[in-house]
Amino acid sequence: MDESGTAAGTGAEAASHADPADADSGALRGTLTIKDRAIERIAANAALQVPGVVRQSGGLSLLTGRELPRADITAAAGAVAVNLFVAAEWPYDAAALTRRVHDVVERHLNDYTGTTVHELNVVVVSTAQPPEDEPADPPVPVEYHESDIVAARSGPRTDLSLVAPLVPLAYPAAAPVAALIALGALGVAFVAARELLIVRGAYGGAPWLRNSFEWFGRLHWEPWIAPVAVLLVVVGVVAIVVALKPRKRTHLPLCLSGPVPTVWMRRTDVARMCSARASALPGVLTARTVVDRRRALLRVLAENGTSATDLVDTLRAELEPQLALLADPVPLVVKVRYR
Repeated sequence: MDESGTAAGTGAEAASHADPADADSGALRGTLTIKDRAIERIAANAALQVPGVVRQSGGLSLLTGRELPRADITAAAGAVAVNLFVAAEWPYDAAALTRRVHDVVERHLNDYTGTTVHELNVVVVSTAQPPEDEPADPPVPVEYHESDIVAARSGPRTDLSLVAPLVPLAYPAAAPVAALIALGALGVAFVAARELLIVRGAYGGAPWLRNSFEWFGRLHWEPWIAPVAVLLVVVGVVAIVVALKPRKRTHLPLCLSGPVPTVWMRRTDVARMCSARASALPGVLTARTVVDRRRALLRVLAENGTSATDLVDTLRAELEPQLALLADPVPLVVKVRYR
């Protein structure tokens, strides 16, 4: 009999001599392990089922894993914390869209994995324009009800401490300097390898390092040395400042999900939302919004004969509730001009 037959026979014999009480106890034998990658894919596929969320990929995204939607999870003690990054089709209502994504993803993770979703952060990182041959759907009005909040189906939540999510930040300012230093290090390694081959006799070229050091040894004071030294000091100070400079925030938090912000929007998307709502009002020909750290500046081109005071009041009544969704609301400044 082969090894597989022997193993099967041994297992059958052991089962025949097992205690019947153990067979009737219903004890689970073995464990089920769900990899983090599987949970990430379930969350990403669930987000795609929400109308308005689109798949976005381009360039090296398939190799770098930057395709949207994508999810980053942290799993521990039967619960998961998810950071979900999505691309939305413009125009859209960010508050309603992120709430729907939040509910659908939480429901799918509870249904398919049985894990408790302790924290789910939805970040809209890109806005996609609809195809020209497809009409754009109007933004969905924001209407919340208690029934919209999906209850966890895997039993009561355990008492877990609330952990604030990471703030979306831009690339560090030191990245270009680090890239230049890396290129310089590669250049030094190349020169050192070349000098080693010359010393070993494997390459017959002229040595660069020895000639350079001899040139420096024969060098005397020249007028250009002082400006070069000052320039190098300035470059060094700038490099230190850039290395210590904190990364700036790329998104604005929304106050929709509890004591800590879990939904974020880019300033560009907030500006687009304001411009789209302002453009739909009667008497407005065009609207352009710029959102910075201090204010939201709305420039409106209005029809002749429209009362500027009434138009400004209408714009404020329409846009200020939307800006109030920000955790740190910015004041609205309206400038009206006529054609």
